[in-house]
Amino acid sequence: MPHWDLPNTLPWKPLFVGIIKVLTTIKQNRLQELEAIFYFCSMQVKEDKKVQLVWRAEWQDLGFRQRFQWGLLVWVLVLIAFPFFFQFIEQRSGWAPNDWVLDQLPSYDTSIPCFLVIWGMFGLFFYRSLYQPRLLLLFLWGFIVLSLMRFCSIYLLPLEPPANLIPLRDPISNLFYGGKDAFITKDLFFSGHTSTQFLIFLCLSKKSDKWLALIASFAVGIMVLIQHVHYTMDVLAAPPLTYLVYLIAKRITKF
Repeated sequence: MPHWDLPNTLPWKPLFVGIIKVLTTIKQNRLQELEAIFYFCSMQVKEDKKVQLVWRAEWQDLGFRQRFQWGLLVWVLVLIAFPFFFQFIEQRSGWAPNDWVLDQLPSYDTSIPCFLVIWGMFGLFFYRSLYQPRLLLLFLWGFIVLSLMRFCSIYLLPLEPPANLIPLRDPISNLFYGGKDAFITKDLFFSGHTSTQFLIFLCLSKKSDKWLALIASFAVGIMVLIQHVHYTMDVLAAPPLTYLVYLIAKRITKF
């Protein structure tokens, strides 16, 4: 049987060899991609199992389970009360304090960076809570106490909105006020945006996370002042009052 050997002088032989090498490389890269996908999926399954085990272990604790269930119930009731309360305070007349710091600040729209900082920190916090359910329990009751405290402070201290106020556009937060286009101007003392970020800072346990949350608290406080949606006293009062909220929430969730 004749043997056909390709002579080295043929011009298309290097091209043929090159094509073989390219196909081999593509095949190897494809295998590496499949291995990476398989590794990612296997790691994800392990992480999911870890989360399930952590929550199952906590859920077997009667103290945790009861406080979490009651917390969810009260949290839902608070959210239901939000639009009714804030529509009520929006109709009232109040007084406008003389704010020297706010008078020096130009009014700019910081809605987008403020939105990114706030919900970015929420995303980080809830990710940490997947592996530490008691963080979520503590924040849940902290948010409840914080909301009730703000109901009282806003009711007892009626204020007019600051001059040159620019509406803070947050389609997620606005849903709790009555709709994505709803905006309340008299939700003032004390700052809910700043206090919520500071509560996240107090609840987190990892040092790097706490530093990030603390920076976020300062950033949000400054941005709501630049936006002129709060007075200086609203922002300055938020951290100490939130710390009191945190201590109360710790007592409630202690078991």
